[in-house]
Amino acid sequence: MNSRLKRIDPVKAGLLAARLGWEPARSQSACRIRLPDYSVFSLTRKQFAVSAGAGFTAVFAAVYLFYLSVPAAAAFSIAGLLVPRKYRDYLRRRRQAKLRLQFKEMLFSLSSSLAAGRSVENAFFASLDDLRLMYPESRSDLMLELEAIRHRCGNGDPLEAGLADFASRSGVEEIRQFADVFITCKRTGGNLIEIIRRTSQTIGEKIEINQEIDVMISRKRFEARIMTGVPFAFMAFLHGSAPDYMAPPLRSA
Repeated sequence: MNSRLKRIDPVKAGLLAARLGWEPARSQSACRIRLPDYSVFSLTRKQFAVSAGAGFTAVFAAVYLFYLSVPAAAAFSIAGLLVPRKYRDYLRRRRQAKLRLQFKEMLFSLSSSLAAGRSVENAFFASLDDLRLMYPESRSDLMLELEAIRHRCGNGDPLEAGLADFASRSGVEEIRQFADVFITCKRTGGNLIEIIRRTSQTIGEKIEINQEIDVMISRKRFEARIMTGVPFAFMAFLHGSAPDYMAPPLRSA
């Protein structure tokens, strides 16, 4: 009897969970060995449950508000399974935005240190101390990455190797561009300090311009969200203030 039971394929189950926005947490030993990939974000069980519950509730309430039918609202509430995936993408973008912002601060610190006459390596790791002064109560992702790079350099690895590894996992275009310029300058030679200083200033200004554009876009998105919620607020107002007026359309529906 037990041999006839079909077992769930763990690979298919993992792919389904990843599409919904949740992936099982890795073991602590694996987390110690592997540094995070910032282009991928996995929800915890609590985050997945809360976001899915919020999605079910929102869809159920919206459908019930228009049709006053529990079966129809329950059927459409399955669409709430899309919410964890959207929430996962939002958290990933927010994490990368914080990484990009702190990287901009690091570039300005790096540019100032190079202008003061420090070597590239010393200026690079001096930016870690500057970030600690800017964010004294936080252990940000960029600080952890800089500490990991400094640890690798202490073990004999070149700076460009650690920077290239971080850039490949960051998922941030500006970090990849800086790493490419840095590695190219290291290989070809030339006035490395001046090139890195100018590159840091250029990329830092680019990040600032993109932030200003994001602020303008976020305002329009907020206005669009308000306009999206107006029909639901209007229907709720009619149900509460004039239920007799809403009864004939609902009966005909």
